[in-house]
Amino acid sequence: MKTYDWIVVGAGITGAALAYELTKKGFAVLLLEQNQTPQNATRFSYGGLAYWSGTTPLTRQLCQQARDRYHILPQELDADIQFRELDLLLTIAADSDPEATAASYSRFGIPPRLLNPQAACELEPLLNPQAISGALTVKHGHIHPEKTVQAYIQAFMRAGGEMQIIQVLQILTDGVSTTTATYHSANVVICAGGLSRTLLKSAGIPIKLYFTHAEIIETPPVDLQLSTLVMPAHLQRFQLEAESTQVDELWNESGNELVPPILDAGAVQFPDGSLRLGQISRILTNPHAEVNSQESEKWLRKSVGQVLPALKNLPGTWHHCLVAFSNNDLPLIGAIPGFESVHIFSGFSNPLVIVPPLAERFANFATGKSDEIIIQLSNNSW
Repeated sequence: MKTYDWIVVGAGITGAALAYELTKKGFAVLLLEQNQTPQNATRFSYGGLAYWSGTTPLTRQLCQQARDRYHILPQELDADIQFRELDLLLTIAADSDPEATAASYSRFGIPPRLLNPQAACELEPLLNPQAISGALTVKHGHIHPEKTVQAYIQAFMRAGGEMQIIQVLQILTDGVSTTTATYHSANVVICAGGLSRTLLKSAGIPIKLYFTHAEIIETPPVDLQLSTLVMPAHLQRFQLEAESTQVDELWNESGNELVPPILDAGAVQFPDGSLRLGQISRILTNPHAEVNSQESEKWLRKSVGQVLPALKNLPGTWHHCLVAFSNNDLPLIGAIPGFESVHIFSGFSNPLVIVPPLAERFANFATGKSDEIIIQLSNNSW
C-alpha cells in the first residue's frame, strides 16, 4: 500500500487549505473527510474576513498577509469564491455606552468608526433604531466558505493530491486506521475542528483544544436585502470560551455543561440572497450531545428580530455544528511533543482570515525552511 508524506484529517477550511499548500510543495498528501457533505463549522460560517481585527504584531501581520492572499486566491485556485468587501456593522445595545464600546475597539489594527443610531440605520435600513444606542462600522472581507473549501480541494486534486471520504478511527505513529483500511504516512496532521480533541484523546494524546456547539438559522434566497454584515459589538462568544477553559480536566468528563449558553444576534446575506442568522454557543463536553432545536430556533429568531425585525419570521432551517477553539485566542499548530509524527492545525478563533497564510507558512516549514511565526505558535500551543 502507498505511503504518503502527509495525511490530513478533516476537509474544512483548515484541512483543505493545508492539504493544498502541502501538495504545492511536492509532498504526497492524502486528505480524509468523514462526510460526503460536511456539516462542519466552515459549512455554517458567516464567511467574514476580519482583516481589521489584529491586536498584536503577530495577528496584524497575519491579517495583512491574508488580505494579500485572498486578492490572488480566486485566480490561483481558478474558482469563484465570491470574495468581496462588505460594511461590517457592530451594533451597540440600547442600554450600553457607545463611547465606551468604541474605546474598547481602539486596540484593533483598524479601529471601527462610531455611528449614531440614525447613521447606522442609513447604512443598514433593516435595523431597529430602538434596539441600539449606536454602532461601529469598518470594511470587512467576505467569501462563500463552502465554495472556498471546494476550490481548495479541487486545486489540491489537480496538483496530484488524493482524497477519500472515510471516517478515521485511530491515529497511529505511522498513519491512521479508518473504517475500511489503514493508511500509512510519515506525518499526520489533525484538522478535524471540534472533533480533534476526541480523536487525539483516543490515541492517548492530551491536548488543550476545545469546542462549542454552535447553532444558526439558514434561510433560502429571499427578496429582502440586508446591506451589511451585522454582529453585536459585544461578542459574548469569546468570554464564553475563556470561562470554559479554566479547568481542563472538566473537559475529560462527557456530559458536562461548563457555562450557560450565549447568543450573539447577527446576520449576513450571501450573493444568492440566502441568509445566516444568529449564533448560539453552548459548552457541552460531549461532542455528540443533543440540543433542543425548537427551543434554540425560538431563541435565535426572537433575538435577531429585536435588532433586525424584518428577518425574524423568514423561512429557514436550524443547523448545528462544532467550533474548535484554544485557551488563548491563538491556534494550535505544530508537532505534538512526544508524538513528533502527529501534528495539529486547529483551534482558530478567526479562521477564515488567518488559515490561508498560516497554511502556506506551515507547508514551507514542512520543507525544512525556518518560519518564526510557526515556531512561535508551536511553542505557544503546549
